[in-house]
Amino acid sequence: MFTGIIEETGEICEIKKETLSARIKIRCRKVLEGTKIGDSIAVNGICLTVTSLAKDGFTADVMAETMRRSSLSELRIPGIVNLERAMAADGRFGGHIVSGHIDGTGTIAGIRQEENAVWYTIAAEPKLLRYIVEKGSVALDGISLTVAKVTEEDFQVSVIPHTRQETALTEKKPGGRINIECDVIGKYVEKLLTDVKPEEKKSHLTESFLIEHGFL
Repeated sequence: MFTGIIEETGEICEIKKETLSARIKIRCRKVLEGTKIGDSIAVNGICLTVTSLAKDGFTADVMAETMRRSSLSELRIPGIVNLERAMAADGRFGGHIVSGHIDGTGTIAGIRQEENAVWYTIAAEPKLLRYIVEKGSVALDGISLTVAKVTEEDFQVSVIPHTRQETALTEKKPGGRINIECDVIGKYVEKLLTDVKPEEKKSHLTESFLIEHGFL
């Protein structure tokens, strides 16, 4: 599990592409502390497994499904990515629950400055927007952000200078793709509600039950 609080940005220094999958090497420093082969690191919000370690970085395999469903297929050298190690059991929960399993991608429809904040408008498909809630949480390229506005076509987030400067958002331009992970709580609630069988929806709360238990 992750929190959406980016620890550092890393530099893509090697990409070996197969027909559908890839292997990437990322130059970094902070996220290497205490990291072992087999550990999880979120790269632009995508949970990847460390397959090898070096003094200046790590390597991870990206399977075909991840390439299809994320913006990792567009990575280039040089390229900057957001990095976060899986949350330690005794760590501080600074963002929100982030699984590292993105729901899809959106397109940056607009970027505008408003005094000390930068507004990003993200166009997304209806199947993603249904889980985006105003004043709720969303992870964009692994960054925990608060949704400021939602329409039928897009949503907006407002980013403070520190977040922008310390993440790969500085590299983003209008028209670019961005990974989206919706708040996992909403997805679980929907699953539980839609999977209820018709007979389970019937209430067993009757007048006689209330009288028997002293409520009437």
